[in-house]
Amino acid sequence: MDLNYTAEDLSFRDEVRTYLEANLPADLKQKVLNHKRMSREDFVRWHKILAKQGWVGTGWPKEFGGTGWTATQRHIFEEECARAGTPAILPFGVNMVAPVIMAFGNQAQKDYYLPRILNCDDWWCQGYSEPGSGSDLASLKTRAERDGDFYIVNGQKTWTTLAQHADMIFCLVRTDSGGRKQEGISFLLIDMKTPGITVRPIIMLDEDHEVNEVFFDNVKVPVQNLIGEENKGWTYAKYLLGHERTNIAAVGRAKRELEFLKRVAAEHQKNGKPLIDDPVYASKVASLEIELMALEITVLRVISQDSGRPGPEASLLKIKGTEIQQRLTELMIEAVGPYSLPFDPAFMHGETENSIMGDDDAAPLASYYFNFRKTSIYGGSNEIQKNIITQMILGL
Repeated sequence: MDLNYTAEDLSFRDEVRTYLEANLPADLKQKVLNHKRMSREDFVRWHKILAKQGWVGTGWPKEFGGTGWTATQRHIFEEECARAGTPAILPFGVNMVAPVIMAFGNQAQKDYYLPRILNCDDWWCQGYSEPGSGSDLASLKTRAERDGDFYIVNGQKTWTTLAQHADMIFCLVRTDSGGRKQEGISFLLIDMKTPGITVRPIIMLDEDHEVNEVFFDNVKVPVQNLIGEENKGWTYAKYLLGHERTNIAAVGRAKRELEFLKRVAAEHQKNGKPLIDDPVYASKVASLEIELMALEITVLRVISQDSGRPGPEASLLKIKGTEIQQRLTELMIEAVGPYSLPFDPAFMHGETENSIMGDDDAAPLASYYFNFRKTSIYGGSNEIQKNIITQMILGL
């Protein structure tokens, strides 16, 4: 594989960098680079800015309104966005349910949902995990029973990210209890404003409201909201999870955070010298940087296949990507020490200019560390990913 960028690739990088410098609002950039908390409006504002440029569906074919970019261009774009400090384009619509709709939805579903996803007219969330059905997702119990032109949905989903903001949820539901547990599952699109849906917050270790429980009590969902065939949802779920796990690697963001870590370690002292000059600490940073470089090469190898259908190798990216993300937060805490301990929500929400401890870099890092404990669990726990690698790659 030739890892040297062509002249066209370098020109594309310059184009993206110039656009981001001119169009990324300064307040959003500062929130991202300083690990502040983002509001719904922050995410939507940046999404719509990119939508006007036509740069939201970076992995979509042009026929559906996407950019039609090559794998290399997508990688460059994601790296430049991370470098600049843009808010994330939330994956639930663009990178998760949209590929399923493209691959398995009917024409009416494609015509209606895909433009709305591109323009962020609908905020999507994911209805997969349930109490007792997380990594063992096939054991899910939320039921959808056919009643004429509707499904009647009853059950509960949990760990539903940002459901408090969502207009739509894509759900795995059980439509048949016979046979293997992977069978009898269907893929439904559900309007969150439908009567019978209740969203209850789950407050996490970092005291942020990011995830939720979602309850369904006799919720009527039109049959036309079924994706593909009834009882074939497990196939669609696996297709979606491949896209999710590839994106979780987040190499560009990890590279940005590595630079932040180096700067913080250069500013904090140990025995009167910059911490980054301490041989033990420097070796930890160097080891992590080597792992990140290896991950980037692996991501390039995977996406260069450009098949549009990530395979089991996505599990490799998910494991290593999340391990690196967690290690970054650990080394940040180690660098700033007790300066990260005070909890300052007003500063993290942008309500005050400076933190109560006076170290604005350190103030959000404990919250950041606690939040990233989740990454080795969501998208299928890393233990489950190792089982997938064992079975589908090693053939054991």
